[in-house]
Amino acid sequence: MLELRPGCECCDKDLPPDAGDAMICTFECTFCANCVETVLKGVCPNCGGNFSSRPVRPAALLQKYPASTKRVFKAEGCVPRADAA
Repeated sequence: MLELRPGCECCDKDLPPDAGDAMICTFECTFCANCVETVLKGVCPNCGGNFSSRPVRPAALLQKYPASTKRVFKAEGCVPRADAA
């Protein structure tokens, strides 16, 4: 089950479970669409993979299957992977 992490790893923007601009890679690294497009150019800085829109968990299921509260944030900022072409 997806963690639904609460924020962008790059800019720390809040990304609640119903955020339409949350993007994830295959390892669930989570970023806002703006950072994915403008800073990361579509390549995850952690694994080198691409991004997909994070699905929205229906509100009725959030009580039984809550979103994560653990924030992952790169205080030093996001830097695209050197091997990204």
